[in-house]
Amino acid sequence: MPFATVNGACLHYRVAGRSGRPPIVFANSLGSDMRIWGEVEERLRDRCEMLFFDQRGHGLSEVTEEPYSIAQLGEDLVGLLDHIGWRVVCLCGVSVGGMIAMLVADRHPDRISGLVLLDTAAKIGTVESWNERIGAVEHGGLASISEHVLFRWFPPGYAVRHPQRWAAWRRMLEGTPVQGYINTCKALRDADLQNHLARVTLPTVVRVGSADQSTPPNLVAATAQKIAGADFAIIAGAGHVPSIDAPDAVSDAIWSIGSTGRA
Repeated sequence: MPFATVNGACLHYRVAGRSGRPPIVFANSLGSDMRIWGEVEERLRDRCEMLFFDQRGHGLSEVTEEPYSIAQLGEDLVGLLDHIGWRVVCLCGVSVGGMIAMLVADRHPDRISGLVLLDTAAKIGTVESWNERIGAVEHGGLASISEHVLFRWFPPGYAVRHPQRWAAWRRMLEGTPVQGYINTCKALRDADLQNHLARVTLPTVVRVGSADQSTPPNLVAATAQKIAGADFAIIAGAGHVPSIDAPDAVSDAIWSIGSTGRA
């Protein structure tokens, strides 16, 4: 269970797959940890070398004092790459992880061979919506919003079809450190990457679940249109975290870009 202190925070990470194969880095969504990539890892373990990590304030990584920013979270990722000695990688991010990926691609293009952006956008939500969520968590903890959030994560009927998995993902969300969750909400509230996208010229694949309620397809498509040459497609029937409910489509998207990566 390796840890590394980078950029002032102790981060939990794990390297998996085959050494010497194209390196892929995975950046998580708000309220999740590296376990959301389990099904994707199974599909890519023989083709890629993979780095998974818990963002600052999530999973087993350290909760540091606010403020958080997308730029800070991006520098955490770059510092982790330096720690393990990976120079150039394909970067895959979902939701806030996708925002982190976009900003790293703009600020450190020499470190990134390609991008896979899942269910993300240059600007997610409004100041009012994030403040409302922050207030709810401050008042009632993550348990007070977890069911609402999961209904936005997954396609209709997922809870009925997979009740045990639903309960497990709810436990993961509710186990997120409350202050880390709030701090990341504030980073999302304050982030607007629209002016960064024109400078992203790397090979980029953008995917969004057709049933995503957190970053709907039209919002994700608008972001993809601002990235030159981006390959955009909708994953039919998937929700906001398609690595869980559509791992084949996500793995195919990653491999279409990541197969050219180099460490």
